Amino acid sequence: MSSTSRPGIDSSSYGTRLDARVRVVGTGLLGASIGLALTGHGLDVALADASPSQLKLAIDYGAGRAARDDDDPDLVIVAVPPDVIADVVAAELTRFPRAVVTDVASVKSAPYLELTNRGLDLTLYIGSHPMAGRERGGAISARADLFVGRPWVVCRDDDTPRRALAIIEDLALDVGATPIEMTPDQHDEAVGLVSHVPQLVASLLAARLVEAPDDALRLTGQGLRDTVRIASSDPALWVQILGANSAPVAEVLTALRSDLDAVIGALDAPDARGARRHLADTFAAGNAGVSRLPGKHGQDRRFSQIVVMVDDTPGQLGRLLTELGEINVNMEDLRLEHSPGTAVGLAEISVLPEVKQRTIEDLEARGWRIASV
Repeated sequence: MSSTSRPGIDSSSYGTRLDARVRVVGTGLLGASIGLALTGHGLDVALADASPSQLKLAIDYGAGRAARDDDDPDLVIVAVPPDVIADVVAAELTRFPRAVVTDVASVKSAPYLELTNRGLDLTLYIGSHPMAGRERGGAISARADLFVGRPWVVCRDDDTPRRALAIIEDLALDVGATPIEMTPDQHDEAVGLVSHVPQLVASLLAARLVEAPDDALRLTGQGLRDTVRIASSDPALWVQILGANSAPVAEVLTALRSDLDAVIGALDAPDARGARRHLADTFAAGNAGVSRLPGKHGQDRRFSQIVVMVDDTPGQLGRLLTELGEINVNMEDLRLEHSPGTAVGLAEISVLPEVKQRTIEDLEARGWRIASV
C-alpha cells in the first residue's frame, strides 16, 4: 500500500504551525501515526526503531524516512513501550542536547521521577500524552487522523522554556489534537479513571465470555460489543501501563468494588427495604456520569440518535451515508449492529438535536425505515 492510499485525512489542508526537523523513535501505532500526520504537512520526519521490520513497514506506509547519523532534529518524539521510556528519553537528551524531547507514553509520573533521579538536565524534556489509540497496535494500524479532535496532555514544569512548550503545542495542533496542560500526577490520576480502569473492566467482563455457552453468545447485541471493544488490546503493553500507574488505578477500583458490593447486596435481597431504590439510584448516577462526557471535538454537547434499518445487501450503507450528505446532515457518530443470519442491520446515527426531526422526515421520504429509540 502506498502512502497516498493510506487511510486517514489530508492533513496538509489544515496548515502547518510546526517548523522543525522531527525525529520519531518508535514506529508503532502512535509513532507511525504521528509520522503520517506530520509528513502530510510536508515536514521531514526521521524514523528510528529497534525493530528493523517495524521501521521498514512504517517507511513503506509513508510515515517518514529512515534516520541518519547526521540528523540534527529540533524535536524528538519518543513513542516506545512504557518500561523503556526513561532509558530512551535519556539517550535522546544526551545525543541531541539542543532538541526538545517529548514522550507519548500513557503514564507520566514514573518516567519523570526516574529521569529526575538520574540527575539529567530536563529543561528541554516535556512529557506529553495524546489521548488516542486503537485496539490493535503497530505501524499497520497507524492513521494520519488518529489524533483529530482528541486531547493531547502536555506536562510542563516551571523551568520549561516558552519556546519548548510552543513546539509541543504546535505538534499537537498540527496533528489535529487539542493541547491540555496538566502536571504528571494530575494526568496519571485522570487516565487511571478514564482509560486504565475502563480497560480492566472491559477485560474482566470479556473474560466471562470465554466459558459462556454458544447459545448465549448468539444473543450478543451492540451493548456488549461496545462494552468489551477495548478488551482486544495488547496484554503485555497493559501490564507495563498498570504497573507504572498502579496506585491511581487501585484507588478507583477500590471505590468501584464498594459500589459492586452494594449492588450485589441489593440483588441478593431485591424485596428488602431500599433495594430497588439503590438500583434505580445506581442507574441514575450512571446517566449523570454519561451526560458529563465531552462530545465531538471536546465540546460538552449531547447528540440525538436515529436508528435506521438497513437491508443486508451490498451498497445499502454507502447509499445511506451518501443520502445523509444530500440532505445536508452532518453525522456526528455512527454505530452498526448486525447479527449473523439476519436480513436487516441497524445503523445508529448521531445528529444535532435541532436537525433530528428533519432528518427522520427526509430519510423516510427516501424510503428508509426508522426504528424507535
